[in-house]
Amino acid sequence: MSSRAKFWWTLAAVSLVVNGAGAWYALLLKQEWMHGGIHLAAFALTAYLIAIFRTRGRRPADESLGVDGEGMQSAALGDPRMEQLQQSVDAIAIEVERIGEAQRFNAKVAAQQGEGPGERR
Repeated sequence: MSSRAKFWWTLAAVSLVVNGAGAWYALLLKQEWMHGGIHLAAFALTAYLIAIFRTRGRRPADESLGVDGEGMQSAALGDPRMEQLQQSVDAIAIEVERIGEAQRFNAKVAAQQGEGPGERR
């Protein structure tokens, strides 16, 4: 769990404790109905949000996804959009490698001709 997630879960727990205690104090001890109602509403809202985010975080993995040897998730063979996306990413990676090779070649040629890497135009 990331530190950001830990922070928000801690904040939610503190909110539950503070609003629960505030509602108990305002409603039962002080008989302040508006004040206690606000604490109850904040308590209920926090509990509702926790329930939503807990189920979203624990959603079972889609059965069409598997895990390959590198720890990455791969799509099922039947999903054409994922296959097209994978092909596009592979093509971009190849082009980036070609650009890098061309830059290394130009730097090598410039160094052999006695020019600095940025001096040739």
